[in-house]
Amino acid sequence: MPTVDGMTAAPTTAAPARPERVGILRQLGVDTGYTLLGFPIATAGFVLIVTGVTTGVSMISTLVGVPILVGTLYAARFFADIERLRIPAVLRRPRTRPTYRTPEPGDGAWKRMVNALTQTQFWLDVAHAVLSFPIAVTTFCVVLTWWSVAVGGSLTVLWDWSIPRSPDDRSLAELIGLGDGAVARVGLQTAIGLFCLVTLPAVVRGCALLQAGFSRSLLTGVAEMRQQITVLTEQKAAAVNAEATALRRLERDIHDGPQQRLVRLAMDLGRARQQLDTDPAAARHTLDEALNQARETLDELRALSRGIAPPVLTDRGLPSALAALAGRCTVPVELSVDPALGTPEGRLDPAVENTAYFAVAEALTNVAKHSGAANCWVTVAHGPGRLGIQVIDDGDGGAHVSKGHGLAGLSDRVRATGGTLVVVSPAGGPTEVRVELPC
Repeated sequence: MPTVDGMTAAPTTAAPARPERVGILRQLGVDTGYTLLGFPIATAGFVLIVTGVTTGVSMISTLVGVPILVGTLYAARFFADIERLRIPAVLRRPRTRPTYRTPEPGDGAWKRMVNALTQTQFWLDVAHAVLSFPIAVTTFCVVLTWWSVAVGGSLTVLWDWSIPRSPDDRSLAELIGLGDGAVARVGLQTAIGLFCLVTLPAVVRGCALLQAGFSRSLLTGVAEMRQQITVLTEQKAAAVNAEATALRRLERDIHDGPQQRLVRLAMDLGRARQQLDTDPAAARHTLDEALNQARETLDELRALSRGIAPPVLTDRGLPSALAALAGRCTVPVELSVDPALGTPEGRLDPAVENTAYFAVAEALTNVAKHSGAANCWVTVAHGPGRLGIQVIDDGDGGAHVSKGHGLAGLSDRVRATGGTLVVVSPAGGPTEVRVELPC
């Protein structure tokens, strides 16, 4: 979990969601309400925070200013929390709130005050209350003016007649040379109103994004940046762990399999050479055994190479590679894969393909060795920006991700690509392994 001077970012979702489509009129209403309501909130926050900070700093020498400053910090946090509640509707992002460091149990009043004074986010909240005020005033004036001109100008024909005018009054149409009649005046004002009405959604949206983007940079930006750094660090560590686990597993497999067979092959060949002169029939039998050992060693090496980088995956794509995996599994597998993933246009990044192949291979290995299942279902679905893998079996259940099990290595490999792994395996089954990979 990322920290910012003792704070942790606490997003409401584990992974960023795609922005929801919002209608123009609905978004216009949201943005208008955000900017217009932001003005009184920003005004109250500015007055209270500036007054509290100046009073607290001026009285700091008497120590009375310390509790005033602390109270001002908590007031700034209150206004910051209000803004954090308002931002998601404008930016269409999940709400993120830093977790402020709480005092330790048993801390006295002085330590509790120092705890607040030494947290960066408290002061960022203060900076937001002060600096967002001119932005809120500007966006409020622009939005209110644009709305007024858009509504009033486009409806000029309905109210222009009611305004009393003297013979000396000159309209904007007369000043720019369009004529001195009511038709020219109404036409110009209506044209301006219609222009503001057409551009109203874009102008209001820009003002709302300006204000919300600035607020987000101060109120959640630091925590989100630290969170991203921590996620990248965890992904790097997971990649290193996955690579180390894969190398150890390969070394163990080579030692227990091909290496032992090669040792026996060398011994058989040496024995056959000694038997050539004394017992040719025994030598022939020994050579036959050596030949069988060589073939079995070659099969094991091919199996190991398939686990590292299967040629069929590189040559023909993910659907063909997974079909080969399903065909070799000792449990009947019903496979459903998007065929477009095997076409040149639909091929994914090699790292994603390798991870997907490894995930299905590891899951099917667990099904064959430990599940006691009679059937297995594998589904691979490609959606916008993601690849979803689901492996279900009707076995005994009880599978879990823990150190020393194959799923632990799979978890590291999936995390290294920024994906997620979920294992649902109650006692008695069924077992479901879900993997999502960004692509």
